[in-house]
Amino acid sequence: MIPLWRRLLRRLVFRPYRIWSSLHLRRFERATRELQRVQRDVLLGRIAANRESRFGRDHNLAGISKVEDFRARVPVTTYEYYEPYIQQMKAGRTDALLGPGQNLVMFAMTSGTHTARKFIPITEEFVQHFRRGWLIWGVKACCDHDGMLHGSILQLASDWEEFKTEAGTPCGSVSGLMAKMQRSIVRRLYCIPPDVGRIKDVTARHYTTLRLAIPRDVTYLTTANPSTVVNLARLGDAEKESLIRDIADGTLSSKYSIPAEIRHALHALTSKPDPQRARELEAIVSRTGELLPKDYWPNLKLLGNWTGGAVSAYLRHYPKLFGTTPVRDIGLLASEGRMTIPLESGSPAGVLDPTVNYYEFIPEEEADSPMPTVLEAHELLEGKNYFILLTTPSGFYRYNIYDLVRVVGKHHDTPVIEFLNKGAHFASITGEKIAESQVAKAVDQTLGEMSLALTAFTLAPCWDDVLPYYTLLVERSDIASDEQARRLLAGVDTMLCRLNTEYQSKRETRRLGGVRLGWLPTGAWKEFCRKRLERSGGSLEQFKHPCLVNDVDFITKMPVQGQLALENAAAGSDPARLPVAVADDRPCGEGLKS
Repeated sequence: MIPLWRRLLRRLVFRPYRIWSSLHLRRFERATRELQRVQRDVLLGRIAANRESRFGRDHNLAGISKVEDFRARVPVTTYEYYEPYIQQMKAGRTDALLGPGQNLVMFAMTSGTHTARKFIPITEEFVQHFRRGWLIWGVKACCDHDGMLHGSILQLASDWEEFKTEAGTPCGSVSGLMAKMQRSIVRRLYCIPPDVGRIKDVTARHYTTLRLAIPRDVTYLTTANPSTVVNLARLGDAEKESLIRDIADGTLSSKYSIPAEIRHALHALTSKPDPQRARELEAIVSRTGELLPKDYWPNLKLLGNWTGGAVSAYLRHYPKLFGTTPVRDIGLLASEGRMTIPLESGSPAGVLDPTVNYYEFIPEEEADSPMPTVLEAHELLEGKNYFILLTTPSGFYRYNIYDLVRVVGKHHDTPVIEFLNKGAHFASITGEKIAESQVAKAVDQTLGEMSLALTAFTLAPCWDDVLPYYTLLVERSDIASDEQARRLLAGVDTMLCRLNTEYQSKRETRRLGGVRLGWLPTGAWKEFCRKRLERSGGSLEQFKHPCLVNDVDFITKMPVQGQLALENAAAGSDPARLPVAVADDRPCGEGLKS
């Protein structure tokens, strides 16, 4: 039976919330019927907002009234293009990118292409649009999944204030900021207070999350990455005895690294013994031998997370962990902003949100062209792949986030798109977003330290149900000994951790295994080049060997003769302190395929 306080809360909060959210949904629907007009209005608004910024003056944004002038004055950009302006903003000069009235709230932190981390400006207008996008997503999900908000909500978020810039601007996670901004009356519906996101040790954070959430009747669980959901569920089973004991006794295990001030802040939530719930959990373990979410959250109505691209592989674990609970993609969204709003469950596709960003698209086949075709949203063709460019509320213009998307249909006049991958020069298994430039730097620096040269190399993502990893493919004749191979592996893995904080985080939390070495026969790269040129045409001089591929099946197309794997290697460890490496001579492919 639903408690009286929750029924009253639903009447006081959810009815007005649903009415308010439904108004936003109707406005969104109207915008999708007038795509071209809405997009032009958004573009002119974005130009007007920041034309008095330093960036606006540098690019003569004032006076632009049509798309052709905009494209003539502003090139296609990347994060590196904005770094000089970002540095000024970090020092307090927010007018570097923002015009009058555009207030900076924080910097969202994410991995960069060449730099260790990117600082993405988050403005008040960005926050308003971000929350509105979630309102639209949420009201449609509630309409489609009755009872989704009848119980508790489990939202996993990170710290929005990891540190501050020299000017005092918070830097961290947008999800943490959203959690922090929730009204106190709504906060009662959530299992996890924002303080949990401040726990740095990920295992400790997840354990604390389970300790607070398992006693509750969770009906909706959301976070961006399904790998986080899988790892959370696995930790709950692995630590079932400790969790049941903590719930029975009203404690929070001391074996986890939780700062004292956070333990104190959570004391009221963890100090009440709940022996009845502990007995229910013991009965589940006695009956099934496991402690899984499908059993301790039997009323779970919906899981909200990404379902497209490489992360879709994690969904194969969901039936075992969550039974038949439906999954709805949360949309194509990044620190730079939300791009799509999925309107149905069971699909990675979402409707392009035309009201927030101005979008441009480059056809996939023209990604490396110096003068690519650039299209507006209304010009896209169904079944085609495109790279997406953003003009955002945070002062970025024609910003290439390297997301490759496919148009799978239309919603009124507006494209429905799904995320494919991070593009030809990126790879991501579980959100680490490795750039080819980072791989090249990691390998080159390690080879320099070793005074070693390779005929060629390619780093390829490899799926594994337990622990995905990357394999560095090299010709066996290039490596003199297993000891040399171990040094190369450890050095590359360590350098990738230093260059990409997301990769380091995934390694530390065991969502990624260490880099493996894949042995190729002598001449394999020459044959690879020949077959590539047969398919694509061109000359040998024009061939660019890929240092990184994003195809998880790539390794099956190569004549891999065996692997060398890092065993129990700590992420970011000193290359001089070599982890143990073990040979793995299992067949890894079926020979070079055309």
